[in-house]
Amino acid sequence: MNYTLHQLEIFNKIVELKSVTRTAEELFLTQPAVSIQLKNFQDQFNIPLFEVVGRKLFITEFGEEIAAIARNILTEIQTINYKALTYQGKIAGKLKLAIVSTAKYAMPYLLSDFIHKHEGVDLIMDVTNKAAVIKSLENNEVDFAMVSTIPKKLNIERIELMKNKLFLVGGRGYIKTKNSITKKEFEKQPLVFRENGSATRLEMEKYITKNKLVISKKMELTSNEAIKQALVAGLGVSIMPLIGLKDSLSTFELQIIHAKGLPIETTWNLIWLKSKNLSSVAKEFVNHIQTNKDAIIKEHFGWFENY
Repeated sequence: MNYTLHQLEIFNKIVELKSVTRTAEELFLTQPAVSIQLKNFQDQFNIPLFEVVGRKLFITEFGEEIAAIARNILTEIQTINYKALTYQGKIAGKLKLAIVSTAKYAMPYLLSDFIHKHEGVDLIMDVTNKAAVIKSLENNEVDFAMVSTIPKKLNIERIELMKNKLFLVGGRGYIKTKNSITKKEFEKQPLVFRENGSATRLEMEKYITKNKLVISKKMELTSNEAIKQALVAGLGVSIMPLIGLKDSLSTFELQIIHAKGLPIETTWNLIWLKSKNLSSVAKEFVNHIQTNKDAIIKEHFGWFENY
């Protein structure tokens, strides 16, 4: 047998994604190139690694076992590379983050200089809702999480990052009758919610309860981008974090609707388990955030002060 590390990487990704097309996209290869490497890899075994039924690809039991071995080999190769860089005095290894979906507008700026400075650091970042973020932190699957609501049941360390402001937002078609929307007018508006488990959804529900609002029409979408498009199309209004609205507000696709008790202000935090044995990469990232966060926030999020 004469298979290559490249073939192992491709097959491992195919097993993960169950798709040649998605594998090609993920690895920045053409679909024919992936198909050729998959065929060349399969030709070295007398037992099928996969089956195609209809248009779907299914991995055989033998294929799953080969994929597990391939993952171990690729992990060991990665470890060798990290060790080599470490012996050269460089920071190397994996940095694993889980962040709530609205934090995707901020975290890249907090990471950029760090990743460019330490080329031996590989980033794995999961962008999801608050419930899933806290679960991954609790299960020790990540080094850090970025959230606006501190989980009370976990013993954590944290670094305060920046303010998070939530406003009532509507499309350009929303006609303001006064400087501030009344309770009666608010209750007439179709309200667009995030899904259960979202921190934005939680803050929205707390606001509705606190102000004793009776909501008659509502819809639920699973991302802030989907909500923005719904508002642009005139499907309703929503309470949304300012951090993801800069471009839409500047082009007047969306507008802030002034309402009693808004904006809601929370704080973004970088958090990690107090019991976590931080790697050298994680420790260096903490140092980077503590040293540079104020300058990064001032440079990229100074526009917050206008709202």
